[in-house]
Amino acid sequence: MLIKKGGEIPSSEITPKETYLNRRSFLTAAAAIAGGAAISGIAGPLLEAGTKINTVKGPFGTDEKQTPYKDITTYNNYYEFGTNKDDPSRNAGSLRTRPWSVSLEGDVKKSRKLDIDDILKLAPAEDRVYRHRCVEAWSMVIPWVGFPLSVLLKQVEPTAKAKFVQFETLADASQMPGVREPILDWPYKEGLRMDEAMHPLTLLTFGLYGETLPNQDGAPIRVVIPWKYGFKSAKSIVKIKFVSDQPSTAWNTQNAHEYGFYSNVNPQVDHPRWSQATERRIGEFFRRKTLMFNGYGDQVASMYNGMDLRKYY
Repeated sequence: MLIKKGGEIPSSEITPKETYLNRRSFLTAAAAIAGGAAISGIAGPLLEAGTKINTVKGPFGTDEKQTPYKDITTYNNYYEFGTNKDDPSRNAGSLRTRPWSVSLEGDVKKSRKLDIDDILKLAPAEDRVYRHRCVEAWSMVIPWVGFPLSVLLKQVEPTAKAKFVQFETLADASQMPGVREPILDWPYKEGLRMDEAMHPLTLLTFGLYGETLPNQDGAPIRVVIPWKYGFKSAKSIVKIKFVSDQPSTAWNTQNAHEYGFYSNVNPQVDHPRWSQATERRIGEFFRRKTLMFNGYGDQVASMYNGMDLRKYY
């Protein structure tokens, strides 16, 4: 599906520089409806960024204009490589994506440590989904390549005690200059409720625009949750842990007043320092109205029935 990611406004136009430097990602505002394509097959290991991936159209599609590849790969947030929007593209060349493995542990029947290339072979072709659309205070429409995260999570058979999933990302100061600074409490951690993690829109992502992920966009594997703000999408994942209690997350730990655990796109709940009613798409001058759940309400709203979304922001 097409997923909107945040956009192209200089940080100085959105929030004070000193505040910006304390954030991994701007809060996202919403946009279009997901689009999709399934991967027709992976012939072998995806050894490096830029490897071509064959894709076929999948069940979640949109006709929205896609954000140019250059913008997606040169204007993004990845604080392990720096706090400015162009830092990841300049500094992420030091990231080594092979060898790479992901540990799955916690409240599961079968703890496992899987090599990245074994993970990429898990889902049958019809379950590998190519998605778009992600947002922040700025927004993009991105043709992500991946498959539902649930395909991976089911491999370890979560127990009834598993109510949440926590993601932990790589924090290696020898490869990541940002980790040498106390920007956040490294390693970066993010979390989802179990039903959110198992939802078919939650994407385990390893590519964009029909190629494997560039380092600066979260190689070799990340998650994308299209109805939530961009900072929920953990990059360069090395551990997935199943837990019974709501786990800590990087930005909620940093500033719980501004960054809630759920972080659903909600135009009716303002960020403490700005309105979330509109967003600016990269390449466009005028702002757009933010859509509830980033336009995915038909698919995900039922998970939050009865919840006060101002309290559980």
